[in-house]
Amino acid sequence: MRLTNYTDYSIRVLLYLALKKDNELSNIKEIADAYHISKNHLMKVIHELGKLGLIETIRGRNGGIRLAKNPRDINIGEVVTHTEEDFHIVECFHREANQCLISPSCKLRFVFYEAIQAFINVLKGYTLEDLIQNKDELMQLLRSKP
Repeated sequence: MRLTNYTDYSIRVLLYLALKKDNELSNIKEIADAYHISKNHLMKVIHELGKLGLIETIRGRNGGIRLAKNPRDINIGEVVTHTEEDFHIVECFHREANQCLISPSCKLRFVFYEAIQAFINVLKGYTLEDLIQNKDELMQLLRSKP
């Protein structure tokens, strides 16, 4: 299974913002530069994270973005389930596009379904706060430029 870049970037943005002291504001360029990723990709991610209520966007000259919640209140499993378009890892998970002849009798889809649920349940056991326990190390890595 593979998560989309969208979900990856969403979690990276949240991590970056969680590392800021005193809920300091950041901007898209700063985050894009830190991770060496496209500002255009991040703009969509930031917009969605704002709609989900995970980040706060402040407009204007001195504006920026910051977490809207405490890192301990941001569940990683919930972030993943909200940012992933679907979990159709096999054709039979997609009712409209399923052309597999053995779908009516196949037990494999139940195995995959159970595996996906286990994956999501593990992620739901972690918060953003859990991911920043090594805050100093993460901050040092984000400051270093190749």
